[in-house]
Amino acid sequence: MTFPISELLYRYDVFPKVLVKGKEAEITVRPLGGRVDFEPGKEYKLLICALEQGKLDDYPDSADFYELTVKCNDEGGFVFKHTFNREEQYFLRFLNDEGKRIIQLPVYCVEEDLAGRYPFRGDLHMHTTRSDGNQIPAVVCANYRKHGLDFMVISDHERYYPSLEAIEFYKNVKTGLNIVPGEEVHMPDVDGLTPDFHTVNFGGEYSINAITDGTAIETKGTDQKYRSINGTSPEYMPLEDWRNMIRELAKTIDTPEGVNPIQAAICKWIYDEIRKANGLGIFPHPTWINDVYHVPEVFNNFITENRYFDAFEVLGGENYFEHNGFQTVKYYEDRARGIRYPIVGSTDSHSSLPQNRNAFICSTIVFSKENERKSLIQSIKDFYSVAVDTISKEFRLVGENRFVRYGCFLLKNYFPLHDEICFEEGRLMRQYAVGTAEEKKEAAETLDLIGGRTDTLRAKYFDF
Repeated sequence: MTFPISELLYRYDVFPKVLVKGKEAEITVRPLGGRVDFEPGKEYKLLICALEQGKLDDYPDSADFYELTVKCNDEGGFVFKHTFNREEQYFLRFLNDEGKRIIQLPVYCVEEDLAGRYPFRGDLHMHTTRSDGNQIPAVVCANYRKHGLDFMVISDHERYYPSLEAIEFYKNVKTGLNIVPGEEVHMPDVDGLTPDFHTVNFGGEYSINAITDGTAIETKGTDQKYRSINGTSPEYMPLEDWRNMIRELAKTIDTPEGVNPIQAAICKWIYDEIRKANGLGIFPHPTWINDVYHVPEVFNNFITENRYFDAFEVLGGENYFEHNGFQTVKYYEDRARGIRYPIVGSTDSHSSLPQNRNAFICSTIVFSKENERKSLIQSIKDFYSVAVDTISKEFRLVGENRFVRYGCFLLKNYFPLHDEICFEEGRLMRQYAVGTAEEKKEAAETLDLIGGRTDTLRAKYFDF
């Protein structure tokens, strides 16, 4: 995806860009080789303007404007200190002697709970040739790092081991991409009832599909190295034993008219098992039109109201309005009814190439202390995430108001710089995946030299 980029982002470097409420920050403004706007040694007025509080002339009771006098340094820029008092975007508005605007540059102030939480952008649902996708796991990872992702999962249908394959392939290569284990869960039928709802196991430490008979067992057997990240997972359960367990669980579940207890029991069991595996259970694409809606509305509402899942895939998979549009309406209506749940956005990609119309349509920004599996999962569960829709040229965000506003700032003023770094890493990862022996060696050596640059970028732009 390509985010709208202001020319000023490449004319002036401002750091840090994200400040903490109530903490004095030292801000540097440096020119980047464009037109000269300021004269070294000369003093200028700097007006610090809160975006959301109204104009000073029109709303004097709420407007937040603060004036400083700053001296241009030898570089043609400025260094000054200021303490910001609200969580919102601010403009650094530099004025000439007549009080007219020369330039204005944006920064963002966050509450203390976001201090130390960095924005990591990722995809929590995608496929490879190991199920019904079009590229091998290593290439999918490379293409999405090139696209700017910090983390991603390989969530092939009925298969956990492709995610382990991707992790193993890049384990000795220095990249900033966190490849998370996972799968899309499809369990066998019980009494002829097929649980056609899909479930994403993001980051679970073992496979849910491989607990009983199905594609995972048929393909790889019960060897633990294909079933978990640490060699430990539940013992294989014969299919009839699993079915009997579901039948007993169904007896304990009260369901409304239109929801079969057996199907409800399978759904509940899957999400409970993902939690036992320390994963994030994601409810994906209920309004995907697969002949008709993938999940009946009554079933959709039942598992939402009972919070079977950990996170709702509010965006992802298709580009027609009924898909993301109806899911977004449901999310906001549920919020209005007092039903609150974490949300994510994913592509459900089956091809990572730009030629695929849906390859880059959605993503998730997670505000997490680390780009690490457990930290990402807990941050999402704690509601520190926002879903990003990039189906059209003008991006949209879905989520809680404060994260939507913050995410909007980041997509315009931080991620374009971040993604430039990721592009080269991803290109080299692909070379490492499919190049000749010489090309693989060159890619690994170059990645070792340039690795860690996104970490450096975060340290520069976030005043944590």
